[in-house]
Amino acid sequence: MKIIKILNNDHCSLSFEVFPPKVSTSFEQVKPAIEKIAKLRPSFMSVTYGAGGGTGRYTLDIAEDIRNRYGVPTMAHLTCVSSTKETVAEKIRELKAAGIQNVMALRGDLTPDMKLSDSDSWDYCHAIDLVRELRESGADFCIGCACYPEVHPESANQTEDIKYLKEKVDAGCDFITTQMFFDNNLLYNFLYKIREAGITVPVVPGIMPITRAVQLERALKLSGSFMPQRFKAIVDRFGHDDFAMTQAGIAYATDQIIDLYANGVRNVHLYTMNKPEVARAIQNNLSSIIGK
Repeated sequence: MKIIKILNNDHCSLSFEVFPPKVSTSFEQVKPAIEKIAKLRPSFMSVTYGAGGGTGRYTLDIAEDIRNRYGVPTMAHLTCVSSTKETVAEKIRELKAAGIQNVMALRGDLTPDMKLSDSDSWDYCHAIDLVRELRESGADFCIGCACYPEVHPESANQTEDIKYLKEKVDAGCDFITTQMFFDNNLLYNFLYKIREAGITVPVVPGIMPITRAVQLERALKLSGSFMPQRFKAIVDRFGHDDFAMTQAGIAYATDQIIDLYANGVRNVHLYTMNKPEVARAIQNNLSSIIGK
């Protein structure tokens, strides 16, 4: 099933993201957690792609397995910045042959040896290049892209960021999923601005439950997210106690999602960090709202 059909439904949906192992030797350790998350039967699941193609070979296998064994619609992430056109073309052929209908088109993170100043020599510089490639491939993909409610770290300002986002949508992106954020007002402000800019495709907020204090620093580094004082207080008070922090993090994420649903957002994507117990707890907290 194409994800755009799920997103255009009138009902509230909750989807999950999982990731392949960082190294091949840990695949069997990651697989049970992913299977437990799939058994929760979310609206759909996305499977991330290894930076530089390192673990990207597992993305397709996991997406196929989830779809075939559990009947959950899946979306495979695909990055392009560290790949050649030949490599990307082969990946697209593999996705098409496997019957994968949904693709998250991303530039991807730069590898340590890559500098933006050298981008003229790259086959792919931006996610829009991959969107166009997917559209021109002849496969009828449903294409998702990423966005930053708080501005992409490499953009000069939000106006420029939204301009580039509009170009991705015009190139063939069907929906957009946000980077994590911890203050819903930032999202509501962002939604107003992109609608004013003529971006009308569905926007899926991405929510990351922070269940360990050590996650906070990494989350801030990855997304540059604004951290509300309310959440800082939670980490200060409960961060030393893993069980208490897990409970508080689940409660905070649940509260964020309920507020989104209450304000007209129908679809939410949960960054599970491959933690089935966290995904299950949040899904249970929302059971009557999402009909689970």
